[in-house]
Amino acid sequence: MVVLRRIARPLMASVFVYSGWSTYRNAAAVAPGAARVVSPLAERVPAVPDDPEQAVRVNGAVHVVAGGMLGLGVLPRISAVALAVTLVPTTLAGHPFWSAKDEDERQAQKLHFLKNLSMLGGLLLAAADTAGRPSLNWRVRHAAHDVGRQAALVRRTAGATTSRPVVRAARLLPSR
Repeated sequence: MVVLRRIARPLMASVFVYSGWSTYRNAAAVAPGAARVVSPLAERVPAVPDDPEQAVRVNGAVHVVAGGMLGLGVLPRISAVALAVTLVPTTLAGHPFWSAKDEDERQAQKLHFLKNLSMLGGLLLAAADTAGRPSLNWRVRHAAHDVGRQAALVRRTAGATTSRPVVRAARLLPSR
């Protein structure tokens, strides 16, 4: 599985690095198409810039940085989430097949839209991939269980003594 991750992550990241860099360099050309998505999004999300060209540049920069991080395996889950979050408005702005007049253009945009949905699915899998280690949820549940066991042991030990109870420091986490 380690080999698979080392191959799959850079493959998935490559399109984000390439298209992000291209978009960042040519933001003025992309901004008019992005305006219909950026304006409503900027009203609802304070972190999104009002200027479509600036929003396109930020989006391109996020794609380059997060794509590079994903490809290199640096914070892959966080970078996959960042890419997934930015891919949604990118897809809506860049491939509005529902508004295309020409049937060939509609089919081409629909294909790109579905390609982006496929990449979104891959990013969601990458965001959930713990690389074989227990998830944070699992670790929290088991730590809470271990604390409960240690507390019960302390109560039993304190109740078993007839003189003054001696409470020893309990290990909260098992040693590894």
